[in-house]
Amino acid sequence: MLQLRLIVPADLREQVLARLDACVGVAHVVVLPGGAVRPAGDVVLCDVAREAADELLDGLKELGLPERGAISLGETGLVLSEAADAAEEAAPGEGVDALVWEEVSGVVHEESTLSGVFLALLTVATMLAACGAVLDSAILVVGAMAVGPEFGPLAGLCVALVQRRGRPAARSLLALAVGFTVAMALTVGFSLLMDGLGLFSDAKFAAARPNTSFIWQPDAMSFVVAFLAGVAGLLSLTSAKASALVGVAISVTTVPAAANAAVAVAYREYAQAWGSAVQLALNLSGIVLAGVLTLLVQHAAWRLVRRGPGRR
Repeated sequence: MLQLRLIVPADLREQVLARLDACVGVAHVVVLPGGAVRPAGDVVLCDVAREAADELLDGLKELGLPERGAISLGETGLVLSEAADAAEEAAPGEGVDALVWEEVSGVVHEESTLSGVFLALLTVATMLAACGAVLDSAILVVGAMAVGPEFGPLAGLCVALVQRRGRPAARSLLALAVGFTVAMALTVGFSLLMDGLGLFSDAKFAAARPNTSFIWQPDAMSFVVAFLAGVAGLLSLTSAKASALVGVAISVTTVPAAANAAVAVAYREYAQAWGSAVQLALNLSGIVLAGVLTLLVQHAAWRLVRRGPGRR
C-alpha cells in the first residue's frame, strides 16, 4: 500500500472525495477540515493500493490539485487492516507490477541531477576502476562498478524519452556528459600522479591483463549484457526493488571503460583508449535502448491491466 496525503481547497473537497470513493484500491480515508495553512485547505489522508495509484493520481491531476493544493505519496510500511486487504484485492493487477509514473519520475529526478556528490562519486569510482585496470584486479573493477552513480541519469533519460519531456532528458544528458568528462579528466591527472609516485607504470598498463582486458575489447556480448542490465535496472526501479540495482551496477562496464580510457590517454595508448570508448558507448546505448523499450512495454501492459476487470 501507498499513503496519499492531499491538501484540498474547500471548493474541490467533494470532487476529490468522489474520486477517492470511485477508486476501488482506496482505503482508510481521513478528512481534516481546514487542517492545512499554506496552501489553505483540508487535509485528506488515505491508503491506496499500488496498482491503483497511477490512475488515481491522473484523476486528481485532472482536477488541478497540484496547482491549487498538493499531492504527497509515500510507502505506508506495515498495514494490518481488512479494509486495506480488500482494497488491494479489488484493484486490478499486482502491486509489484504496477507502474506509478509520478513515483518513478520523482526518483529519477533526484538521481539524475548534476550535483557535487554525483561528480565526487563518479570521479572516485573512475579512479578506483583505474587502479583495478592497471593492477588487473577484477575485485577493484567490480567495486568501482558498484560505487558509480551513472545509472541514475541513464534511467532519468529513459523515463524522459518515453514521456517525451525535453527538460528532464537534457538534465540527464548534462549529468552524464559533464560527469564522465570531469571524472575522466581528473583520472588522467590521477594516473600521471600515480605514475610519478611509482605506483602506476606504462609497462603494467601495456602488459597482458587477462582479468580486465574485457574493458577495452568490446564485442557483441558487451551490448547484450548492457541491454539485459538496462531491462533489469528499469524493472527494479519501477517496482521499487532497489536491492536489484546493485546487481545491475556490477554487470556493466561504463565506469571501468571510462577509467581505462583515461589511463590510456595518460600513457598515449590510443588503441586501448579507442577500445574503451567503444565499450563505453556500447554500454550506454544498450542501457538506454533497453530502458526505453522496457518502460514502453510496461506502460502498454499496465494499460491493458487497468482496462480489465478487477480481481475477485
